[in-house]
Amino acid sequence: MEQLPVFVINGFLEAGKTQFMKFTMQQEYFRTDGNTLLIVCEEGEEEYDEGLLESTHTTVKYIDDINDLTLRKMEELTKEVNPERILIEWNGLWEQDKLEIPNIWFINQMITIFDTSTLDLYIKNKDLKAYMGKMLRNSELVICNRADDIDEDTLSAYHLQIKAMAPNAEIIFEGEEGEITGDFSINLPYDLDDAKLVIKSEDYGIFYVDTMDRPEKYDGKEVEFTAQVVRPNGIGDDILITGRRAMTCCEADIQFLGFVCKYKGAKNFKNKDWVKVKGKIKFEMNKQYRAKGPVIYANEVLLTGPIDGLVQF
Repeated sequence: MEQLPVFVINGFLEAGKTQFMKFTMQQEYFRTDGNTLLIVCEEGEEEYDEGLLESTHTTVKYIDDINDLTLRKMEELTKEVNPERILIEWNGLWEQDKLEIPNIWFINQMITIFDTSTLDLYIKNKDLKAYMGKMLRNSELVICNRADDIDEDTLSAYHLQIKAMAPNAEIIFEGEEGEITGDFSINLPYDLDDAKLVIKSEDYGIFYVDTMDRPEKYDGKEVEFTAQVVRPNGIGDDILITGRRAMTCCEADIQFLGFVCKYKGAKNFKNKDWVKVKGKIKFEMNKQYRAKGPVIYANEVLLTGPIDGLVQF
């Protein structure tokens, strides 16, 4: 039996998950001749119309308790519905990392939906932000709806917070008339027009996120920053990973935000050394990133003192 694709739609209650699903199910590009299994993990004000479900060959199953969403239950639903694909409307207060699926399923895409008018509450509440981090970790697309009348500076701040938790995701802000366009990473604590970017300790997180998000803006830039060294086994004599540990959403989710750094004397440094890096950024293919990414060609790497504390956003 071929593996079945699973589409997971994340978000807190009343974020607009059902509305998004109803819209998507009606689009020609998303239609299929086979059956669709739709698992709804919480019921909001929006409901699924029977006519839409029938026309899209969709069977809805409601799960009210995460303990009921077992592998056995999923296998039973697969046999009952015989789906070509599975859609899961996830409960935002269920821990995303506890989702297990059968071997015959695979996660095809994760999308997270937020109500932008309530984002400030989620970001400032450490418990809710922890749930955000788990939803966002593997998301490919983040849609922040109801963003009308929210100023660009605020949207920029939200963009940074979300990007720190979902570095590989596309982030879209939407209003009633559709997508809100703009450069939401413009509030930088340094000037990209400077000949050399000297990154302060407290600005490292913003620098890292923006460099990963908009690498074309940094391609060819001279840069200087202080970071910690990581040298995995077999990395090569002329490669360092230089970065900082960051708390992207909560104390349980600490990540190392590092850049690939090429330097002839790399082998002379060891793990956990603190160094000042001076060099030029080049956006290119690199096996450590497994894709194109910002590689720092260092002309100077100097031992320096440690920086206390974690990078925070």
